[in-house]
Amino acid sequence: MSGLLLKELGVIENSYYEASVHRPAPSQPLHGRMDAEVCVVGGGYAGLSCALELAARGFHVALLEAQRIGWGASGRNGGQAIVGFGSEGEGAIERQCPAEVAQAAWDASVEGIRLLEQRIATYGISCDHVRGYMTLAPRPHKVEGLRRWVRHMRERYDYPLEWVERAQLGRHVASDRFVAGAYDPHSGHLHPLKYCLGLGDAARRQGVEVFENSAAYRVERDNGPVVKTAEGEVRCRQVVLAGNVYLGEFGDHLAPEIAARIMPVGTYMIATEPMDAQRASALMPSRVAVSDNNLIVDYFRLSADNRLLFGAGETFSARPPGNLVQRIRARMLQVFPQTADLNIDYSWGGFVDITMNRAPDLGRIGTNLYYAQGFSGHGLSFAGMAGKLIAEAMSGDASRFDVFTRIRHHRFPGGALFRTPALVLGMWYYKLRDLL
Repeated sequence: MSGLLLKELGVIENSYYEASVHRPAPSQPLHGRMDAEVCVVGGGYAGLSCALELAARGFHVALLEAQRIGWGASGRNGGQAIVGFGSEGEGAIERQCPAEVAQAAWDASVEGIRLLEQRIATYGISCDHVRGYMTLAPRPHKVEGLRRWVRHMRERYDYPLEWVERAQLGRHVASDRFVAGAYDPHSGHLHPLKYCLGLGDAARRQGVEVFENSAAYRVERDNGPVVKTAEGEVRCRQVVLAGNVYLGEFGDHLAPEIAARIMPVGTYMIATEPMDAQRASALMPSRVAVSDNNLIVDYFRLSADNRLLFGAGETFSARPPGNLVQRIRARMLQVFPQTADLNIDYSWGGFVDITMNRAPDLGRIGTNLYYAQGFSGHGLSFAGMAGKLIAEAMSGDASRFDVFTRIRHHRFPGGALFRTPALVLGMWYYKLRDLL
């Protein structure tokens, strides 16, 4: 793909993640016609997880990835493996669904963390996994909302969040910016691309036929599904769409029925030069991953080689900001002014996908096309779980998958031309509200 098109897609190609992995040789593109029981479109967490689960159940699976395994959000994200769906997503589920359905959704998200850790152990994936995650309130008026959320998680789901007063925050983060926090001992962080590549290796070893540089541009649904690429096609019984915001980038959208239910959000990160171990430990003593509780969040963590990785959910258009490094570095210095002497070695980013209500969007189109999208910043752990739920449904037990089909999702208003400007205006309103 050309550099110009990469920029149009909101992608910045100077990734610390890419620089710190050794990719295997690419799988061959699909050439000609092949038959499979299931064709999975998308080589990120959801697609790989689903393919891995199906192959373990004896299915013949072909997986098509338009670029390389982990090229999209699965290889660019903040590396935070978080329980739940965020306060907005959980609130939407609780408002729409009976208590037992909301509980089942929550339980699936908790299992998503266990599944991630199980796969790291089972497949020997070296991905720098660390437990511990904090949500921090950056201003006094954000404290009460965070306290209510902690109380709700304890009382509704019996989830062991720990309230941390300002005087104790230094045990985790050496910053005067924050006034209170919530500590989650089960969530954590890891190197997202190493984890995704590990899943890809496991899927291949399990027998999944993986085709990279094989963009699907159309799904013919009559007379049994046929997934078309530029140089080949997969005839199959069932299709899984796990490409999120990239499903329409290489031709007609593969499922126009669901296209407007997600919105691409550009999220960008920087990585400092490495610090010595003592300085890194002084900056973040417990090495937790951190996010603030603004609507448009800042998030940060330490890498295994003692870099500070700092990110921001910045843009709601296809173009990255022109002064990307300067803007994110300025926000980093608001949190850690003591890092002013550190050089910025890397800057990168791309799209994550959000739904209007921030709850994940899983479902079927007809009887043989499944999809998973809209993870809204919680995909590192739950996208893998979504893949497992699809595999369960295809294997005959749709009880847990159907928990998520009960969540209603609305289209972003205005169609492809106007929904992004409308979202930009709405996000600026909330950004100003956070500031004021």
